Amino acid sequence: MRILLLFVLFTLFISGCTKLGPDFTGIANKPPLPKEWQKDQNVSDAELCEWWKEFHDETLNLLIEKAYTENLDLKSAGLRILQARAALGISEALIYPQVQTLSGNLASSYKGAHNINSAGLNFDIGWEIDFWGKYARGIEASEANLYLSVASYRSILTTLIAEVARNYINYRTAQQRIIYAKRNIAIQERVAKMTEVQFNSGNVSELDMQQARTQLYNTRAVLPGIELSRLKSRNALAVLLAIPNHKLEKLLNEKKESNEKYFSFNRDVIQLSGIETFFNAAVIPIATFNPYKKIDASLLKRRPDLQVAEFQSHIASAKIGQNETLLYPSFSLFGNIGYNTNDFGGSWVSTGDAIGVSVGPAFSWNIFQYSRIKNQIRIVDATFEQSMFNYNKTLLNAIRDVDDSLNGYILTNRQLQENEKALKANLRAFNLSAIQYNNGLVTYQRLLSTVEKLTTIQDAYAQLKGLTSLNAILLYKALGGGWQISEGNAYISQETKEHIQKRGVDWGKYLDDNMTRFPKRLNNVK
Repeated sequence: MRILLLFVLFTLFISGCTKLGPDFTGIANKPPLPKEWQKDQNVSDAELCEWWKEFHDETLNLLIEKAYTENLDLKSAGLRILQARAALGISEALIYPQVQTLSGNLASSYKGAHNINSAGLNFDIGWEIDFWGKYARGIEASEANLYLSVASYRSILTTLIAEVARNYINYRTAQQRIIYAKRNIAIQERVAKMTEVQFNSGNVSELDMQQARTQLYNTRAVLPGIELSRLKSRNALAVLLAIPNHKLEKLLNEKKESNEKYFSFNRDVIQLSGIETFFNAAVIPIATFNPYKKIDASLLKRRPDLQVAEFQSHIASAKIGQNETLLYPSFSLFGNIGYNTNDFGGSWVSTGDAIGVSVGPAFSWNIFQYSRIKNQIRIVDATFEQSMFNYNKTLLNAIRDVDDSLNGYILTNRQLQENEKALKANLRAFNLSAIQYNNGLVTYQRLLSTVEKLTTIQDAYAQLKGLTSLNAILLYKALGGGWQISEGNAYISQETKEHIQKRGVDWGKYLDDNMTRFPKRLNNVK
């Protein structure tokens, strides 16, 4: 018994000191972060954490708030955190005796004239000592997987917010294009009617009339395609917010465009009633982001997809140690206490030698499976090395995303400013051509030309406004902004918890409020 006690104390001591395999110390050979993003002022955390508020659009704010509470992918990600917590609980339980079995049997048989009764009740316990750190590495891997599930939740939330904003901008862009197209159709209908009157009067040729009609039909033909784009954006938003299309349509169009006149008819001439009224049919929000601020490249480290990639490496590293333990013998303690009897006299109860106790150490060793085990270790080691390459590739992609979206925002802004000047000049040219045509100073072709350019430039203006906003959204997403709104909040809604509890599964403390919120130690995963 003394030898057994010494063996237990020795194995307990060793199990607390030995862990095979590498200790994860981070990603090796990270690509250097760029310095050329550094400008004059810093991008503030508040500006990055709730970047959509830079658009100053209450509807967009409301859509993101609803998506955060209702999106189905995000709800699933919350449940994966719950699963990871339960998996960590399993790994932690393995450091205790793995076998704890209570078994019993009761039988009666007849053999000739004899009635043989047998009964047994046994309690078995078995404990594989974590001599080489197999279970410690398992806990390490499970804990990293829990952190990975949190980072994955954040990554989904970051993407979700950007997708809501992107589809909202696309919806508003299509709306503005439709407004411009309908206004230009109204103008072109008037022009076509004027040419028909002029043709019937013999003042213009049929060619002028047909060209005016062609221009009108082409503009009308564009309208269904833009409407389809609007509906697709609306439907995408409905999926992201998990609400019916008709409810979303009502939410998106609570503020309808005013019906004030944007052009007037004066005999046979169209004249815009005012450049500002026509020009400011703006429904596309533009971010107030200053692209010349200082962007700290270290912000990229907070991107959730980089966190996911790092925890994947950590898990792979821990699995190396888990597999290396299979090369060495495993040491266990076992014990049994039981009551077992066979009685020929017909009695179910027998004394004497029926009660027995056994206890002692044991070991097992896969001595003829070294080749298989070593190859398994090589597989997980290669997986670990690949995971670090994957991290570095993700980081390079992040740098590219920021650079592309930052330059895209700056250059599209410049393009938009020039297009705005062209639009204002063309509106003025249209007014002048209409007046001069009415006075017989220009040909009908000049009037048709200004109408055609007006349609083209206005549509380009609306698309450039949308593209400018989309580049701003891509920039905020590239910098990893948005997931911060989840800090301190529950990753599982009260409705989901109640739905789970109705099934009667005992979740214990896992559904408590303090367990379904991001605790501080998880919030420090950055």
